[in-house]
Amino acid sequence: MINLSNDTIHRYKEFIEWTDTLRDLDDKIWLTPITEGKATVSEIVSHLQNWDNYLINTIIPAIKNGKGMVFPDFNSFNQKAYEYARSGISKNSLLEEFKQTRLKLIEILLTDPDVAVKHVTVNGVENCPHTSTPYSLLYIIYEFIEHDIHHKNQILSVI
Repeated sequence: MINLSNDTIHRYKEFIEWTDTLRDLDDKIWLTPITEGKATVSEIVSHLQNWDNYLINTIIPAIKNGKGMVFPDFNSFNQKAYEYARSGISKNSLLEEFKQTRLKLIEILLTDPDVAVKHVTVNGVENCPHTSTPYSLLYIIYEFIEHDIHHKNQILSVI
């Protein structure tokens, strides 16, 4: 049974503490792909920040307007995040943007719990095909925690 509660939101927030440790990461590691053909640490952080921004600017307004969640094509969406990471933004600036975006998302979720728990569709589907759990933004946050952990493990493999 998946437990979706404010604890889920607080777990999502905890990732900021770990990403703050990346400020001390050597620039060479920050800008080198984690393995051949994969993203760099900077691109991964930009990717995570881009998804939080998408939740804030697209998903939450859609839910407030009584619509379901629509997620874009992942490849082109992620490519935009990678390009941003390569735009010349500094490590500290990108990490700070990630932190502020994540904090903004957390604040919205905690101050407007109806948006977080409202059952909605995701790309027209009502329940997660893997768990049968009804979709809500809180469930997406639960899945994004696993997504964060996946990328954290990728980064830990090179530092």
